[in-house]
Amino acid sequence: MPKPEFIFTPLEDSHVQVAVICSKKLKIHMRVRSGGHDYECLSFVSFIEKPFMVLDLSKLRAIQVDIEQNSAWIQTGATIGEVYYKIYEKSPVHGFPAGIWTSLGIGGHITGGAYGAMLRKYGLGADNVIDARIVDANGKILNRAAMGEDLFWAIRGGGGGSFGIILWWQIKLVKVPSTVTVFTINKTSEQNANKILHKWQQVAPNIDDDIFIRVQIQTTNSSVSGKRTVLASFNALFLGRTKKLLHVMSKSFPELGLAKKDCLETSWIKSVLYHAGYPNNTPPEILLQGKSITKFSFKSKSDFARQVIPETALNTLWELLLQEDMPTIFWTPYGGMMSKISESATPFPHREGTLFMIQYLTVWPNEEKNIEKHMKWIRRLYDTMAPYASSFPREAYVNYRDLDLGMNKFNETSFLRSSTWGFKYFKNNFMRLVKVKSKVDPSNFFSHEQSIPPFPIKSKKN
Repeated sequence: MPKPEFIFTPLEDSHVQVAVICSKKLKIHMRVRSGGHDYECLSFVSFIEKPFMVLDLSKLRAIQVDIEQNSAWIQTGATIGEVYYKIYEKSPVHGFPAGIWTSLGIGGHITGGAYGAMLRKYGLGADNVIDARIVDANGKILNRAAMGEDLFWAIRGGGGGSFGIILWWQIKLVKVPSTVTVFTINKTSEQNANKILHKWQQVAPNIDDDIFIRVQIQTTNSSVSGKRTVLASFNALFLGRTKKLLHVMSKSFPELGLAKKDCLETSWIKSVLYHAGYPNNTPPEILLQGKSITKFSFKSKSDFARQVIPETALNTLWELLLQEDMPTIFWTPYGGMMSKISESATPFPHREGTLFMIQYLTVWPNEEKNIEKHMKWIRRLYDTMAPYASSFPREAYVNYRDLDLGMNKFNETSFLRSSTWGFKYFKNNFMRLVKVKSKVDPSNFFSHEQSIPPFPIKSKKN
């Protein structure tokens, strides 16, 4: 891994301004790190520019919640868990529709969209941003009014590291019930997991907007045969009580077999802990512990499904899963509010017509020597799923960055060809992002392997 010359950790907003000005003056490339959700390490490694430094924003984590105004100002280095806790501290019936993994830094999370268990009810975190403060390429601090609506549009889903450095987000809080319901139901291949998943695809994007049922697909040892088998875990949040949930599920999704004993009524903040994998008796204060200390190696890819995947294809998928050591696939349902917001409202374009998002993941121990076998496996899986994914373009989620999709080449002739990844992440919004970039950062100060490029500056002929 290429190493930075140094890491600078600012303690206040003005330090970020100074860092930008000095970086330009000293001609040292800057990488900006605000959280811990950087799948390709682009916030702290540079494969294209040297020397480089890292601007680590982890000390900028203030949170100011204003229940009367139904909003909060959040500094870029705060984790999602800290944000959830500070909202809960002021009100048990307010929340924010962002991610499930609570150790993520809020700064970069929202720049890519930010989805979680309330996306079908309230949309993305980026859909619920009111204002922001950023440092631009000239070292100036700009709020929404000063940056203008084009740049404000671009930073809410256009990916991190392209337009400026987020200092603060002002978010709109959303209402949550005093009591919500969660459940997890596990089904193996022997328990007709493929048939239930086939039905899930038709139900989960169209069911009541208050219901979110995510599926985690892994491998496990069968309790019946003792052999490895596929396990599908249906993990849900319902913004209401068990009685209504059971009524809706019995009508819309009886195949899952949900019963009252499977359901747990709890508070919204405790549902956050539940989905993050904490035991039921865990106090909410654990959300203040900050960053995750879990470290492992992995490769991830993403897809968006706009058609139901047939059972025969699911059987092929199971066969591939059983060939890998530690595979995981997440299916996240869309529909609801996600279908009501225009593709062009923010740079995040995966809206109406999307049934669900797919994340493919393979994990291996840090001491693993044969990494290439895992990389080959996930690429083969991705190729196999091509007929069932969106097409023209085959869409991908920018917060699950994937360098397999391509990297920037900053020259005139290869501009569009080398930016095919941009159309996968942003579809038709990509060219609008390029226009904004060309206006606010024409010298491409904020750049990385998949940053939004400016239009090439044509050289004058003699």
